[in-house]
Amino acid sequence: MTVDTFAGEAQTDAADTPVAVIDSSAAADVASPSATDAPAESLAADVDAPTSSDVDGAPAAETTPVVAEKPKKAPAKKAAPKKTKTLELTLTVTGTADGEWKAELKQGNSYIAKNLLVAAAAVSRAAKELHEDLSGPIDEVIDAAREQQAAKVAALEAELEAARKALAELDD
Repeated sequence: MTVDTFAGEAQTDAADTPVAVIDSSAAADVASPSATDAPAESLAADVDAPTSSDVDGAPAAETTPVVAEKPKKAPAKKAAPKKTKTLELTLTVTGTADGEWKAELKQGNSYIAKNLLVAAAAVSRAAKELHEDLSGPIDEVIDAAREQQAAKVAALEAELEAARKALAELDD
């Protein structure tokens, strides 16, 4: 019996080419019509029989036993994408009515910097850089402190003027 090969499957005698295993149902599909009457055991045995190309005068290669194809390795699992490590810092800026501003920086429960004096103008610039919604309320607080300090300066100037007049009367 002969088994016809498909046009895309040329037979080679290379050792590294795997040989496909043909089960009895597949052998019946590719076998000649007279082979369908044969029992299943003889069909599997006939697969190793020489092909028509071997009979045509070409030297026959040694028969290779039918070997099951090695299972392919499972593809390597891709590493899970690295999560970006977040760094949490807490910046606290406090201001007083006198216009004195202090800053503290914490990481977790520990202070990195504490009670640093900060200029009101620097606080205003930083708030504008961070976000417009932050700069509005902070600028209002700074403006209120500025007005209060201006009133204080005016009161002190009036008191200073009164002290100068009193000194001038004592000198005359």
